[in-house]
Amino acid sequence: MSDSIELDKLAELHQRGVLTAEEFARAKERLLAGASHAPSASGYRSTSSAAAGGINELRRSVDDRWIGGVCGGIAKLTGIESWLCRLLLTVLALFAGSGVLVYILLWIFVPEES
Repeated sequence: MSDSIELDKLAELHQRGVLTAEEFARAKERLLAGASHAPSASGYRSTSSAAAGGINELRRSVDDRWIGGVCGGIAKLTGIESWLCRLLLTVLALFAGSGVLVYILLWIFVPEES
């Protein structure tokens, strides 16, 4: 989506009263600050997203672990309880074993916290 379309949407939200003047100014400033990044050779902006930063911070837990520490690491990163993460992966394991596959892949590729 282009910056002008996003600015139009922000202005519309401000006019409808969804955004205060202060929120509108902050959102506009953030949008324009992101627009200042130069496009790369492929034509896409090279901006780092919060999701990519979060994935890079994922580490297997040393303290909160039952098998490999994957659920404990996800719980620390996301701020949820580790038992909830374990429950989710267990439910996924019941559906064609996808939870087991996800857990094993995370166990292999996610480094342990130091």
